Amino acid sequence: MTEYVEPLGPRILIRKDESRQKTRGGIVLPDQAEIPTITGRVVAVSLEVENDEEFPVNKYDKVLFHPKDAIPVDFESDNLLFVVPIDDVVAVFRRSETPRSHSNSDLGQEESDDDRDDLE
Repeated sequence: MTEYVEPLGPRILIRKDESRQKTRGGIVLPDQAEIPTITGRVVAVSLEVENDEEFPVNKYDKVLFHPKDAIPVDFESDNLLFVVPIDDVVAVFRRSETPRSHSNSDLGQEESDDDRDDLE
């Protein structure tokens, strides 16, 4: 018999990414200065979240989450599993075939004729 964790209600189970010990620039950080990591992979999704079209989160998605209400699961020795309320998931990382550029109009900002004149 195999044990597993199934989130209930509006929650998902996330395996937290390892904390970084080195910055992107290559600087090695001491243990005391560890940067908290709040990204991870979805391991399981509750039925409530799976059936709710408002939350497009699927198993294996990489997500960014707010760790305040995350509940650690003492299921693994390295304790990287967390039950997280779906409302604490703030972003899902997606890949796109074609890069999307954000123009001012995409961001809800219209460019006026005066703005264009300033650029010339």
